[in-house]
Amino acid sequence: MIYLDYQATTPLAPEAFDAMVPWLRDQFANPHSPHRAGRAAKAAVEVAREQVAALLPAGGRVAFTGGATEALNWAIKGAPPGPVVTIATEHAVVLDSVAARGGGIVLPVGADGLVDLAAAERAIVPGVSLVVAMLVNNEIGVVQPVDELARLAHRSGALLLCDAVQGYGRVAIPDSVDMVALSAHKVHGPKGVGALWLRDGVRPAPLLHGGDQEDGRSGTLSPALCAGFGVAAQLMRARARDDAAHVERLWRLALARLEGWTINGSVERRYLGNLNIRRDGIDVARMISDLRDVAFSAGSACASGSGRPSHVLRAIGLSDAAARSTIRLGFGRYTSADDLAIALDRITAAAAAQRVAA
Repeated sequence: MIYLDYQATTPLAPEAFDAMVPWLRDQFANPHSPHRAGRAAKAAVEVAREQVAALLPAGGRVAFTGGATEALNWAIKGAPPGPVVTIATEHAVVLDSVAARGGGIVLPVGADGLVDLAAAERAIVPGVSLVVAMLVNNEIGVVQPVDELARLAHRSGALLLCDAVQGYGRVAIPDSVDMVALSAHKVHGPKGVGALWLRDGVRPAPLLHGGDQEDGRSGTLSPALCAGFGVAAQLMRARARDDAAHVERLWRLALARLEGWTINGSVERRYLGNLNIRRDGIDVARMISDLRDVAFSAGSACASGSGRPSHVLRAIGLSDAAARSTIRLGFGRYTSADDLAIALDRITAAAAAQRVAA
């Protein structure tokens, strides 16, 4: 299997797996217990917290969560009363959470996927409580001007929540943000753990109630998951330059082999490990079925079973037909150039075969 779905999840780093094993097999104590075994487990959690924080702005704290979905729900639903401003291409968890608190203002994007800053300036006015922006879009890889949105938010007295799930460790997170949502399994860590970074003085109302183990978030932490997340974060920091260079090489290889395809979203302002492309008339569902030993997607894994065209692709102006002729290829640290070349040639051949059959 050639795996090209890094936006859905990334392969677990061997180092992260090794860090988790002792806490799964032998050291099973509750990190919130006061005895020696519990204190040892808590110490492992605190090491992981520092490792995750090392890639975030200074002057804040990391609260571990069950994933980015929980982190975003907590930040949005726990924000002060008032309108929320977000972007049409945000992840469904953001759009649905904003709707759950009564709705908000959804900013349009251009054909390049970038937010309309003029519309943002008109919308982000005194009285707005929160602005939510994804750093790197999970479907089309576009990098939003989060720093500029934070400036507009602060000018009006609002907070800026950054969904950095796809960008953490890959694209610099501006120091101006107030909250940051993260997910371990998008950075070669384990599934089932994420984090919400909170700037000093920012305290969203609790989403979960119980033991308040994370100072605003209740629930027993898993030392194993936290340790795996911490080591994965440490590797993202240590390997940042090498990973970026590798991804750029793969991006250039892909561009050289994919004739006849159109890239969705900005080419200049994007994370290069996300290649969202379309070719008119292609039946993507059939292509995925035909190429069963190549793992890629037609868009967000979170919405893949809905049968509806991607809201992100519709927001950038694509027709339903064009959206349904789009595939997303995600690659990174553990993708070899040879495997990518083989997969791209097979995808191109499958597309050509469909056109001949038509």
